[in-house]
Amino acid sequence: MNLDKKSTVRGVVRAIDGLQAVVEIEHGGCGRCHEEGGCGGQQLTQMFCSGPKTYRVDNRLGALLGERVTIAIAGGSVRRTANLAYGVPLIAAIAGAALGVPLSGDAGAILGAGAGLVLSFFFIRFRAQGEAGNYAGHPHIISRS
Repeated sequence: MNLDKKSTVRGVVRAIDGLQAVVEIEHGGCGRCHEEGGCGGQQLTQMFCSGPKTYRVDNRLGALLGERVTIAIAGGSVRRTANLAYGVPLIAAIAGAALGVPLSGDAGAILGAGAGLVLSFFFIRFRAQGEAGNYAGHPHIISRS
């Protein structure tokens, strides 16, 4: 994980929940959509989300309700997460279907694709548990103002 390049965004704390805060983002994304390493997710979400964008982030600095904060996430972590969440199930479904066709035609393709999706679910769960303790990979507050 590249900890030197962090994507940052500014927002306002709207709620506090233990060691986490719900932060309303000012611009809706990290603003790196057109830069190298940017995921382009802001353009996609603009089509579906018209209201304020709020996110749950780690609040180890103790930001208070209504305070303006800067949030950071390690560079590339959004892209890696999107690849894991979308790419792995897609590839597993295609591979399962391809393996199922020779066994029993269309029915085998359907069962193979379903099996691939189920296996990808367990793989993603396993990977997510391994990353759960990685604080740098989670969005977190890096400064209060």
